[in-house]
Amino acid sequence: MWGSDRIVELLRALDFPYVALVPGSSFRGLHDSIVNFETSAPAGNPPMLLCLHEEHAVAIAHGFAKVTERPLLVVVHSNVGIMHASMAIFNAFCDRAPIVMLAGTGPLDAARRRPWIDWIHTSQDLGELVRGFTKWDDQPVSLGATLESIVRANAIARTAPCGPTLVAVDVSVQEENDAPALATLDPARTGPPQPAGADPADVERACAILTSAKRPVMLAGRVSRRTDAWDRRVALAERLNARIVFDMRVPSSFPTDHPLSTGTSSLLAPSDAAKAALRDADAILSLDYLDLAGVLKLAGVTGSPTVVSAALDRYAHNAASRDHQAVCNIDLDLAVDPDRFVAQALTALGPAPAPSNGHLVAPAATPAPGSDDADRISVEAIGVMVAALQEAGPVSIIRSPIAGLGPTVVYRHPLDFLGLDGGGGIGSGPGMAVGAALGLRDIEPGRFPLAILGDGDFLMGSTAIWTATANAIPLLVLVVNNRSYFNDELHQERVARERGRPVERRWIGQRIDRPAVDIAAHARSLGAMGFGPVEYVGALRDVFAEAVTCVRAGGVAVIDALVVDGGGGHYAPAASAVITAPGSP
Repeated sequence: MWGSDRIVELLRALDFPYVALVPGSSFRGLHDSIVNFETSAPAGNPPMLLCLHEEHAVAIAHGFAKVTERPLLVVVHSNVGIMHASMAIFNAFCDRAPIVMLAGTGPLDAARRRPWIDWIHTSQDLGELVRGFTKWDDQPVSLGATLESIVRANAIARTAPCGPTLVAVDVSVQEENDAPALATLDPARTGPPQPAGADPADVERACAILTSAKRPVMLAGRVSRRTDAWDRRVALAERLNARIVFDMRVPSSFPTDHPLSTGTSSLLAPSDAAKAALRDADAILSLDYLDLAGVLKLAGVTGSPTVVSAALDRYAHNAASRDHQAVCNIDLDLAVDPDRFVAQALTALGPAPAPSNGHLVAPAATPAPGSDDADRISVEAIGVMVAALQEAGPVSIIRSPIAGLGPTVVYRHPLDFLGLDGGGGIGSGPGMAVGAALGLRDIEPGRFPLAILGDGDFLMGSTAIWTATANAIPLLVLVVNNRSYFNDELHQERVARERGRPVERRWIGQRIDRPAVDIAAHARSLGAMGFGPVEYVGALRDVFAEAVTCVRAGGVAVIDALVVDGGGGHYAPAASAVITAPGSP
């Protein structure tokens, strides 16, 4: 028994469903044991997901966790692998996603290092590279300590608020022979604790505040994907007659077409209806809302509504990141799992009275925006096609443009929409789409996986698509392509206007054009079906139907759709896309 055999024996006992990795010599022993070591589980477990970049490996684990709420194991090569993966680790930390990472490292015993390579790939403190945005890390020096650290990392990653954990595994530990088993710990008895509940007296006080309010509002934030938790949130909102505001930066938390729904608070701003509800509220219940102070500020709340908060997020805060957001006035601040609080509140309120539902007025049906086949493609036109796809069966929209898909697309299930990436960077979309599609394949195989990504996001992380094709993970990626980092064009326009400079030059250093990337050909090179570029609604409708058929048959499809708005952007054939000399028009 090699040391790495003992590690794999433990990983199988902990029931990691997959391991995502980019190969590296610092975990060559572990790699061999995963492939070849036979136990009660056959060799090849956990199954490997070979990735083309460490950032993709972590992003795939992040997407998988958003669907399943389970950690997927990631293995990276020493310090260089951690540095490659660091942006995706930050995303997972900000999104409170459970991920367990192992990083091989060269021998800590300097006498055992190979010349040059083992020296530059050995770190005295590997976790320091990402300690500001991981929940916990360790660099043990013996096999027994390594096994115990992996058990601890698994439990901490899965304890709310969830997040990524890291264990550095010395190559010498992996290659130790005649390795003893971890005899004192039973992996089945070392899982995460039960989610924290609130003191019953505090629950009673919260219920008194909310039931006496005339105009309560519920802010539905980072909550569970479980359907029972979803149903309880709906029941509590109806019991309180609370208007609902939800956040499109996190997965769907409440039915968007429910009569109590006021609309979203997105990356841009709350909807007008959400602003009005918050300004009018006399009591607010925040269920781990992503930025409580921020949404109240954006809504223009000037009064003093009574605020009740249920969240454990404070236990993820540290000095390295400012993801704790601004301080907010809270009247009853409960350190409690939000879903657990909802269940406690429903119990405390007792049986519901017979509903009169006089206050529940169903929202008027939103007419589909007209789009002629010859029209240029808009995000709303894409939304119409997505709404038609939803009518044919359940769909998971893994990612959508920042401004959403328009009023025709509704979310009625916790897996209908999976939110953004957490950290607000670019390049995570393809990897997270692959991971989410893998999770859906495993737990909801009848649910259609659709990711709508910007062109900059897709191109930065596009080779993650190869892992989907190599592992038969069905997925449709629709690239909303304005051939620009358009969000920054708007920033450049704002700065130019403030400084009295020509806004016509905002595109310089922003456009992904001249040459335009052939996204469909690139997708085909990765083993996917590639479609486009498509410029008109009629052509996109035909291509979309063909791509859906491909994915329903188990394939991977990528559509390049040139859009006129792209969530605020526009595609224009870049006749001007040549950098002009200073002073030129």
